[in-house]
Amino acid sequence: MAHYLFPNDYMADPSANVFNGKLYIYPSHDWDAGECFDDDGGHFQMRDYHAFVLEDPDNGTARDLGMMLDVAQVPWAEKQMWDNDVVEKDGRYYLIFSAKGYDGMFRLGVAVSEKPEGPFKPEQYPIRGSFSIDPCVFKDDDGEIYCYFGGLWGGQLQWWQHIPGGKTPVAGKYGDDNGLIDLGPASDHKTQLFAQPDDAALPSMVVRMSADVKQFSEAPRPVVILDKDGQPLKASDPHRFFEASWMHKYNGKYYFSYSTGDSHMLCYATGDTPYGPFTYQGEILDPVVGWTTHHSIVEYKGKWYLLFHDSVPSGGVTHLRSMKIAELKYDADGKIQKVENK
Repeated sequence: MAHYLFPNDYMADPSANVFNGKLYIYPSHDWDAGECFDDDGGHFQMRDYHAFVLEDPDNGTARDLGMMLDVAQVPWAEKQMWDNDVVEKDGRYYLIFSAKGYDGMFRLGVAVSEKPEGPFKPEQYPIRGSFSIDPCVFKDDDGEIYCYFGGLWGGQLQWWQHIPGGKTPVAGKYGDDNGLIDLGPASDHKTQLFAQPDDAALPSMVVRMSADVKQFSEAPRPVVILDKDGQPLKASDPHRFFEASWMHKYNGKYYFSYSTGDSHMLCYATGDTPYGPFTYQGEILDPVVGWTTHHSIVEYKGKWYLLFHDSVPSGGVTHLRSMKIAELKYDADGKIQKVENK
């Protein structure tokens, strides 16, 4: 049975992590800026992040630990502090977040704290070579840290195309609606990162982080999701990636989950390495009230939980969303049992 986590304010995109035996939640912070609705998310004007702690995930509500970062503190960011995630390394905490710069481009930034609840001190510049939105920061069993990111439409993922040979991104031009063609001459800030064959869906991206968790250590790679026949999901497939990457590990297997955006599902695929490829497995959650949802999956005290949001408390207002949580279960084969949103 799902229940709401924080009735006092609108919080969305909850990223859940366990640090020092406590369950922390890092959402984005919705508010009504009076902006008109558009497909590029211009009405999502989030401007700060709060940290939460949850003592009783089965029945309790989350406790607000206060603001941990405001857009005014980030030198390179103008507005739209969208999704974020936090990872720990060597006793320090790294907030990886997405925000729009003064050039109108989404980038990923880093802020650092000595405590999981912050406050976090941001780096002066965004991560070199970063782009788009919705970072998930996954720490593997060997200590390596990977960042999964990307979102279509307003998240600008379709503006980027891959240059073969694993080179760092180079500048180019916005293509057609699929972002596949017409790269044109170089410009100041529109980098091309991946080329997809014909009708394949645009993928999320994955990159290993540097040892100090402040930069990419390599060029980002596409997160390829295959169908049951071993072929990449097509752009026309309602289960293709749209945004909201999340990675977790269960019984040695890598579970990549994501939102399908305008087809209103949370889905997942599994693989044998953090880079994939991943094979599509199924849906995680019934469609929610609101345009789409954004989630995280976490193990806490021997149980697994799905955190997500919907717009029921705001009466269906899509940019005023509320966090929810439900227990997540697996069958004997490791397949996630679909969660009923009620």
